[in-house]
Amino acid sequence: MQEKTSPGTDPSDSGAKGNGDGTAEQAPVRPVIPAAAAKRANASVIGMIVALVVSIAAFLPIILMNPLPKSDGFRPDIDVSAVARNASDVAGFTPATPDTGNTFTSNYARWESGSGSGVPTWEVGYLTPNESFIGLVQTRQPNPTWLVQQTKSAPVTGTRTAGGQEWVLRDTGKGEKSMVLNYRGTTVVLTGSAQLDEFAELGAAVVKSMEANPAVTVSPSASPARKVSPWLPT
Repeated sequence: MQEKTSPGTDPSDSGAKGNGDGTAEQAPVRPVIPAAAAKRANASVIGMIVALVVSIAAFLPIILMNPLPKSDGFRPDIDVSAVARNASDVAGFTPATPDTGNTFTSNYARWESGSGSGVPTWEVGYLTPNESFIGLVQTRQPNPTWLVQQTKSAPVTGTRTAGGQEWVLRDTGKGEKSMVLNYRGTTVVLTGSAQLDEFAELGAAVVKSMEANPAVTVSPSASPARKVSPWLPT
């Protein structure tokens, strides 16, 4: 006779499970944060948030009372007349300093000795009211190659009157254009992507400045060559 026993739970199995090979696996232990520690952690986070809000509230009125200035970008303050006075001693002529009031802004003015091109030049860059650019180049020693380089090989497309003088208009057809004037012993080239009315406005100011300065004396031997040069306006 065998005594039958009903299956029961083995107390030794509490907290462990067998994996089939006789070894027991421990149940994962979940850390429990005491209520007091959790309360302290929450209090720290809330304190940081409150401090941040207080800091922003303290500095916000100062920022609002001192708004940042509106700016269209960096615009250097170039004293074109002062640079021209320094350049006149080596230029052999008085560089043009067109007065455009507050409509045009100069972003550079310099004298180039012409070490690379062989043509010394007076150069000024202008930003127009429409945020376009026109570069002014003036020299007393132009040549055909130099003019082609300055006008980006643009063909002659007509003339444009500015300041009572007739300028030769050269247009690349790609937005870049040039106006060329041979006047009072020097040659002036205006080149850029601006509109023709802005070219005309700057050109008129250039002519006015040139007429206020002494004319450059051209030697008799150089005069005939200038008269027959096909690349210069007459």
